[in-house]
Amino acid sequence: MKHPLIAPSLLAADFGNLQRDVEMVNASEADWHHIDVMDGVFVPNISYGMPVVKAIQKYATKPLDVHLMIVDPDRYIETFAKLGAATLTVHYEACTHLHRTIQAIKAHGMKAGVALNPHTNVNLLEDTIQDIDMVLIMSVNPGFGGQTFIENTFNKIKALKELILRNKAKTLIEIDGGVTNKNAKDLVEAGADVLVAGSFVFKSQDPVRTISELKG
Repeated sequence: MKHPLIAPSLLAADFGNLQRDVEMVNASEADWHHIDVMDGVFVPNISYGMPVVKAIQKYATKPLDVHLMIVDPDRYIETFAKLGAATLTVHYEACTHLHRTIQAIKAHGMKAGVALNPHTNVNLLEDTIQDIDMVLIMSVNPGFGGQTFIENTFNKIKALKELILRNKAKTLIEIDGGVTNKNAKDLVEAGADVLVAGSFVFKSQDPVRTISELKG
């Protein structure tokens, strides 16, 4: 079985010891730092903005995987490129002109990700899948950490994998929400390439070991 990329979500980190937690991820088997940016409009929560992302970037030695849960994400594409984002993920539901947004992200030297909320059908990406570097399937409703995993996610992963193969695309599949050592293996077997885990990693007794277990 292939080993997934692991992207611990810093939303669950201890903000009073952010440098320590970023360095813990650096030292672990994790592959990316997952950064959730929320505006309190697109989702019912506000997380952190540019100064915090800048602080994370200062200490991070692994790529920044930035997930924008905001309205009108196009306004900030250039800003996040300057902040060092390797991948910038926008929500399908927040983009009126998705193709244009994807092209703008790539034009700024980043990989382009598209996130789908639990109610959004993967087939809506049929016309853009070849341009998308990664699809993030939300396996909880976006906005808060620590929620229960939505079981229908497995069907969505399989349907998305089929769509990717049918279009001969090289798109990665990322899962965000309720990922634990109980479902990680099944998610990878269904077709997931990247697993995001927040509370499960940062609230564990030994986060480095927990990351290693998720890696498989």
